[in-house]
Amino acid sequence: MSVPVDVAEVAPSGDRRSDDVGATPGSGSRAPASRRGVPGGLRRALLLVAALVLGAVAWEVYKALGPAGGGDVLGWRIVPKTNDRVMPHVWDMFARLGDPEVRGQDTPVWRAMLSYAWYTFRMSLAGLALGASLGIGLAVLMARFRVVERGLLPFVVISQTIPLIALAPQVAALGGNWDLPKWTWAAALAAFLSFFPVTIATLRGLGAAPTAAVELMDSFAASWWTTLRKLRFPAAIPHIAPGLKLAATASVIGVVVSEVSLGLRGVGFAALNYGQKTTSQPAAVYAAVFAAAILGLVMFGLVSGIEAYAMRDRPREDDR
Repeated sequence: MSVPVDVAEVAPSGDRRSDDVGATPGSGSRAPASRRGVPGGLRRALLLVAALVLGAVAWEVYKALGPAGGGDVLGWRIVPKTNDRVMPHVWDMFARLGDPEVRGQDTPVWRAMLSYAWYTFRMSLAGLALGASLGIGLAVLMARFRVVERGLLPFVVISQTIPLIALAPQVAALGGNWDLPKWTWAAALAAFLSFFPVTIATLRGLGAAPTAAVELMDSFAASWWTTLRKLRFPAAIPHIAPGLKLAATASVIGVVVSEVSLGLRGVGFAALNYGQKTTSQPAAVYAAVFAAAILGLVMFGLVSGIEAYAMRDRPREDDR
């Protein structure tokens, strides 16, 4: 028979909780984050903007003070050059976005980059979905059978040492034999990069379920798959989310490299095309750099949104 216990009587006097509406368990008399100041999401956005501004300022300061021809340190030429061909001004990079992509046409560079980025985004999303599915499936298999983990995990690690540029021709050959569209080739290469962090994160998360909870499920004669669905996988979500964030950015890298190798007209193609204009238009190549960076942030934000939705009913610490 259970006996009702007054938490205020059991807890030390210094740890008594306030009965205020805004108080939360484990937070004492502190007000919620929304009452203490700037909300967490807005604060992170402001910090991102501040970091970008500081990066631009640091770029311009080094360009103004650094050596135009670079420099040596202990005989190694590692000090970057600061001439306009290598380090154009930040405002020149942004001004280039409004210029026509091709002389004689009205399409500006920023609009062309949107088209390239949209194409790359779709392939990155497909690659992330494929890589995440493969990674979670492998992790579940290895968590279920330890012999599979001991035999398969080393090959999973070794797979990430294969250069993507060397793997692209083999994927293209297989895709050509199977009459697959070219975008599936790039998605497959993106999945190749993205499955690894998801596999490792999921495998670790599946083993993070509390021992007492696992023993309780065993006492109910629950099968391993029932325990996986109702206990292990929900407990693994906080571990899977960081792996998915890494996989999201890795999928963008995989697609961009694949576009260069396979000739697909995405951000990688734009980087290669604008890179040929470095001598005459050094600021042009940074348009593709901006597009790839923004695309990576979008993929990261997409996964963060999914994480927030999946964790919406779980208690979390107050924003620090």
